[in-house]
Amino acid sequence: DSNDDTEDVSLFDADDEVSRRSKKSKIRHPVASFFHLFFRVSAIVVYLLCELLTSSFIACMVTIILLLSCDFWAVKNVTGRLMVGLRWWNQVDDDGRSHWVFEARKVSAQGNKSSSEAESRIFWLGLITCPMIWVIFAFSALFSFKVKWLAVVVMGVVLQGANLYGYIRCKVGSRKNLTSMATSYLGKQFLRQ
Repeated sequence: DSNDDTEDVSLFDADDEVSRRSKKSKIRHPVASFFHLFFRVSAIVVYLLCELLTSSFIACMVTIILLLSCDFWAVKNVTGRLMVGLRWWNQVDDDGRSHWVFEARKVSAQGNKSSSEAESRIFWLGLITCPMIWVIFAFSALFSFKVKWLAVVVMGVVLQGANLYGYIRCKVGSRKNLTSMATSYLGKQFLRQ
């Protein structure tokens, strides 16, 4: 009968779980995911290959700083918002006081996140790994006495470290929450041992 008001229902909860996982693991914003990693990785690759490709320090420095600046802007203004639902900015009030604002997208009433797990992994992996690489480059430039490259590397650490700090603050909340979270984690680890 065509007027039957029945609904097809999965007999096993596992089928529903598999379909939910496949929806969560899809990359919903492939262009944002690409550019989240593109500028970061490109700056690192240019830094590593610069002396092999050209002898002009100025051309290398300008290229790396442009890539780092594009990365800072893209991560802060686009990919953080799209991929993980986090954003941060500085706001100046009418009195001229500067206020830093850290926001996280609220989870819907159904408990669904609008960002996928795959995008979240890509975002946090790129956000944490690349500043660590720039810190390694900083120690390398310092100990090999390449002082001219130290300025470029410091720019990499500062720009990518600022985004990392901002998004960690968005994720965990205020500074008080960050301190109490670290204290409780260390306390749990101590008690566990």
